Amino acid sequence: MGMRIVLWLLPSLLFAQADWRTYRGGPEQTGFSNLKQITKANVAKLQPAWSFDTGDAEKGTEIQCNPLVIDGVLYGSSAKQKIFALNAATGQPLWQFDPSGGKPARGRNRGLVMWQEGKERRLLFTWRNWLFALDPATGKLIETFGQQGRVDLREGLGRDPERVSISAPTPGILYKDMLIQGSLVPEGLPSAPGDIRAYDVRTGAIRWSFHTLPRPGEPGYETWPKDAWTYAGGTNSWPGLALDEKRGIVFAPTGSASFDFYGANRHGNNLYANCLLALDAATGKRKWHFQFVKHDVWDRDLPAPPTLVTVKRNGKSIDAVAQITKSGHVFVFHRETGESLFPLTTVDTPDSDVEGEKLARQQVLPLKPAPFARQELTEDMIPNPVAKARFRQIRSGPQFTPPSKEGTVVFPGFDGGGEWGGAAFDASTGLLYINANEMPWILRLVPRPAAKGATSARTLYIQNCAACHREDRAGSPPEFPQLAKLDPAKRADHARIIAKGQGRMPGFGHLPPAQQEAILEYLLTGKDAAATAASGNSLIEQAYQTDGYNKFLDPDGYPAVKPPWGTLNAINLNTGEYAWRQPFGEFPALADKTTGTENYGGPLVTAGGVLFIGATNHDRQFRAFDKDTGKLLWKTTLSAGGNATPATYLVNGKQYVVIAAGGGKSGAPSGGIYHAFALP
Repeated sequence: MGMRIVLWLLPSLLFAQADWRTYRGGPEQTGFSNLKQITKANVAKLQPAWSFDTGDAEKGTEIQCNPLVIDGVLYGSSAKQKIFALNAATGQPLWQFDPSGGKPARGRNRGLVMWQEGKERRLLFTWRNWLFALDPATGKLIETFGQQGRVDLREGLGRDPERVSISAPTPGILYKDMLIQGSLVPEGLPSAPGDIRAYDVRTGAIRWSFHTLPRPGEPGYETWPKDAWTYAGGTNSWPGLALDEKRGIVFAPTGSASFDFYGANRHGNNLYANCLLALDAATGKRKWHFQFVKHDVWDRDLPAPPTLVTVKRNGKSIDAVAQITKSGHVFVFHRETGESLFPLTTVDTPDSDVEGEKLARQQVLPLKPAPFARQELTEDMIPNPVAKARFRQIRSGPQFTPPSKEGTVVFPGFDGGGEWGGAAFDASTGLLYINANEMPWILRLVPRPAAKGATSARTLYIQNCAACHREDRAGSPPEFPQLAKLDPAKRADHARIIAKGQGRMPGFGHLPPAQQEAILEYLLTGKDAAATAASGNSLIEQAYQTDGYNKFLDPDGYPAVKPPWGTLNAINLNTGEYAWRQPFGEFPALADKTTGTENYGGPLVTAGGVLFIGATNHDRQFRAFDKDTGKLLWKTTLSAGGNATPATYLVNGKQYVVIAAGGGKSGAPSGGIYHAFALP
């Protein structure tokens, strides 16, 4: 025990060498480890060291957790978001905590936060709308934090807490004795605003808030309609934050305003949606911002935490921040000033021909580095004749082609380009590593049924639910589950979600109880009973919605565009040129073809010269590449897709690499096993 206390007091550099103490490896979000026991020369000898089955995977569940490893203990989360601790050398369980209290629970948890001062330690994580604090030695709640160990994230947003839905699947970041936390809020209306908040790690009290949807008198208020702060939502920082601890600057990427695809009730540029914010970590005051998309109607959320990098310019080192985007671009800014380190260009954008919409006339793109995903789908890129015929019926063009009633191609799609796994950076070479998707999706606006007069349960469903779950209730699993076969035994749970929302789904507490009940009955039985419509609120109940989240696929279910459908890229940020890029992932049925596949979860790069990554949806592979050339050095088949970011650590002189195999993406089988590997 005495030795453990001494280790806790050693400098943080030693921890960085041995442990994986922070989500994605450190507050700089580089996904980098100084460990080099595993090298290019010996990585092919990796073999299983241990595995841990969380035991609660079921159809449609995922694990996206990048675990922490501290002082020989691994802290992670399961497919149903149970928190656990393991012996990091053996995989033997130490304790488990179920935040749901044994109730049915799904969702995503991408990681946890460990705060420590002297001998005092707290393990912080979120589940649904709650922020918890646990004793990492026992897994017990620290009851002096918030209300008996938890804080309600719905509080302090300036809205009725009973009528907003909020969660935070990506962990926050520590600055001294504060946890700075972003959130996930509904992408439809009604929606909570995406305030970025700092919580006292001891008491759970809010120390500061930054209003990403500006209120009267705050900068940016003029970029919205006058009362938008009272009814609009979104503009939230869901993908995670980065911290320059020395300068005391926290960098927060934000998402689009709600509703994502039609903005007749939010004319203007809509600050601080789709922005990279540089905030004073001590006070939450804005230092600078850059807006990537003005008045976003393409769901172009910033998809990943920014990466703090150091680049060379004219023989000098410059501390910078790099941000990847869904559209496949990399922007690089001076950390202190926000000045772009690569040239930018302004592009004129077309007007929308959908009634009520007013788009920004100009947008900004970088001239360098070149995009890491193709930018426009053309007919010659579509090999299948059936898909080619479908393409002729819809609209396609360069970035910022407006949504339309006939359907507009979004390419790369709603899931990128870049995704939530983020980029990794190697300071010794200046290389930024990005895994990306290259799939087209179709965005189609459809009239939303009027909310006045007599109506039916099905009409209420179409008005409020079909934009995500489709008119046929088939959904787009797992992000938007199918609703055609709900379990009647869980009626109370379904009713609660309809009323209060959950995660990305808004609550419909503004609807009369009889209408909520009509929707529930329709979902459980398919019965289209008569119902009385609401009086209508034009600020929320807009004239248009979408017909769901639709990938553009060929008749065989593959992306309608020529491969690659997924790529792995290495970009030299000193020059803006590519060091290497290649297709990433395989479909087992197309194993003789190098197609690439959808991929989620990010890379890990090490001082040993190796890039580790799972991520690919369909082949269940965990791979190791030569970080300098992209050459495949090793791979193994996991129990399910490794759609999580791996971690590496040293225990008893041995380096381990661990990844969660949760699967569940794009119809792939779900799993619940953590796999650890080491040299013999």
